[in-house]
Amino acid sequence: MKILLYLSEVMIPFVIFCIVSYGMTAKVPVYDCFVKGAASGLETVVKLAPTWIGLMVATGVLRASGFLDLLAAGIGQILPNELFPSALVPLGVVKLVSSGAASGLLLDIYRQYGTDSLTGLTASLMLCSTETVFYTMSVYFMSAGIKKTRYTLGGALLASAAGIAASTVLARWMLR
Repeated sequence: MKILLYLSEVMIPFVIFCIVSYGMTAKVPVYDCFVKGAASGLETVVKLAPTWIGLMVATGVLRASGFLDLLAAGIGQILPNELFPSALVPLGVVKLVSSGAASGLLLDIYRQYGTDSLTGLTASLMLCSTETVFYTMSVYFMSAGIKKTRYTLGGALLASAAGIAASTVLARWMLR
């Protein structure tokens, strides 16, 4: 086990050393290329910052307004708790926008229901099997300059719904 820990600690410096060595051997101005790439990355961050800020504000508004609790109560009226725990509705909605905010909700679920409960296990599997659809679409499509998304949103929402359904079934199967 110690050898794996050692390898994981030296892997990144080794890869960097190999890249720099290869660049120097090929007579490439390594530092100039690094600076140019870092400047390009910083420009991308500046272009994407308004999108990130908007998504984070939207997530905060959803949590603070009580809309997620209202939505969970409404879905709890429709679906029995044995079929899908209504406490997971806010997690499913927030995960579409922000993985960080969903992790915060996951910790709240762990505190309230426990990590080994059906709700806790289902929540863990949900975070692993769903994607931040709106975040991904806004950031990647904006950076690539794509304006017409066609069927991307529908397909991504369908895939997230399938991930949520699969995590619910799998959690029940695991706890048998």
